[in-house]
Amino acid sequence: HSALRQVLGNHVEQRGSLVNDEILRFDFSHNAKMTDEEITEVERIVNEKIRENIKLDERRKVAFKEATEELGATGLFGEKYGDYVRVITFDENYSRELCGGTHVKHTGVIGFFKITIETSVSAGVRRIVAVTANKAEEFVQEQVALVNQVKDLLKNPKDLPKAIESLMNEKNDLTKRIEVLENQQVQNIKQDL
Repeated sequence: HSALRQVLGNHVEQRGSLVNDEILRFDFSHNAKMTDEEITEVERIVNEKIRENIKLDERRKVAFKEATEELGATGLFGEKYGDYVRVITFDENYSRELCGGTHVKHTGVIGFFKITIETSVSAGVRRIVAVTANKAEEFVQEQVALVNQVKDLLKNPKDLPKAIESLMNEKNDLTKRIEVLENQQVQNIKQDL
């Protein structure tokens, strides 16, 4: 959950690296691949916080000890912090972190959040890549267009997964029949020889 709380805080406005105003990469400790249900739950939580339009609470020049011990702010992997830090909060019960980056003024500016990739970075460390705002809308529209294209190819079946499963089963059956016929041809050629 601490990783999830930081997703909103880590959404930055600058461009340049993989983390910008339309795409983000987030590494977190987790010992297994995230399930589809976990990914859906993360998206639900983040989008709920986006819709809440939470105002940024920024405190500058806070003593590191006060920020971490009294305020409970968390830092990021491998980051080095000085004696004084900046504390970024989006809902004190949800996301409070040490940060030197640029943040949105309200969470509503983010618009929409969609995870596109979940992968392993190293042992015990997972990575999500997500899109936001217009990129998230474009991603969803592309996925819908792809599904519609598949439906058109399959003559608009009522149950798309079942239609695809049926095609796969038919393909497997045909492959087996071809193997049998090829084997029969080889036997015929062998007999003729």
